[in-house]
Order: sequence, then structure tokens, then C-alpha cells
Amino acid sequence: MTDETRSVEDGGPTTGEDESGHSATAKPNTPGERRQIHVTRGLVDVLLDMAEDAEPQAMNLVLAPTPAGDFDTDLGLGSTTPVLTHFYMAQAGRSVSAIFGVDLGTPAGRGRARFITHPQGPFELTKRDDLAAVVLLAVPPWEEDTLAAFDRAGRKLDLVVLDAEPPEEELA
Repeated sequence: MTDETRSVEDGGPTTGEDESGHSATAKPNTPGERRQIHVTRGLVDVLLDMAEDAEPQAMNLVLAPTPAGDFDTDLGLGSTTPVLTHFYMAQAGRSVSAIFGVDLGTPAGRGRARFITHPQGPFELTKRDDLAAVVLLAVPPWEEDTLAAFDRAGRKLDLVVLDAEPPEEELA
């Protein structure tokens, strides 16, 4: 298992947020250190492929993490460290949401992260973007170099891509 840390510039210390449960954020190890956002390579590949297929339309998907301790292999992270592993289709539950204002497309307690695209740029969050605790933003040419993580204030975070498969899940 290998991982790749991509440090991104223009940040600075971030403020702490509630990190309980399946939060999509991780606290800095030392004051002044930026948070690291962990994501599986498989999710990154799927999201970038979907973004390329959707172009010129923008994408906005809810992302959900899995605790590092749930993986079959040791990721070298704390057992409760969230790793982004899943996305939820925006279309799921849309008709009920439109009528009743209830989002049935995202399971309760999930989705504190989003993946959005800016097919025409810019490579930064804008006031028009749906914000979450963590936002993964991609722009063309839809490669890892044009994918970055931001906090809800628009500060870039360290994005760590892990070569790991999430645990298998079964339908009940």
C-alpha cells in the first residue's frame, strides 16, 4: 500500500471543527499545520472520469468517508481518521427533495464533503458553490494535478491519495 501526499499552496492554519463520527476532515497534528484530507485512488479516478464525461456541465456530488480502521489493510492512520471512499448521485431522491425539502439521496450522518467541478474555471471556490466541511474541486484537464481539497472558507488543504480499496459492503 502506498500513498501520495500532494501539498497545496496558499493555505495556512485552519480552524477546528467537530470531528466526531464520520466527519470528512482530520485535525492538524500540530498548530499551524494544514489538515490532511484522505481519499482513495479509486474514488479519485472515478470522479475525474465522471467530470470529463459530464463536461461542459458542472458536477456537484456528495462524498462520504469510511473510517481508516474499517479498511482490511493498515493505512498507517488513526482508526477513526476519515478516508473519502464513496459518492452519492445527485439525482437520488431529487423529486422528494423538491417537494418536501428532504434529501433522501444522502444517508443520515453522511456527506460532510462534496466533489464539484468548474469546467470553465476558476481553480478556487466561488460564492456560487455548495459548500461542505471539505470540498474537492476539479477543473480541466481532469487530472490529479487539477484536483484540490478546500475547507468551507476556501483555504486549500493537503490532499492525500491512498492506494487502498475500501472494505466490501453487503446489502442487508
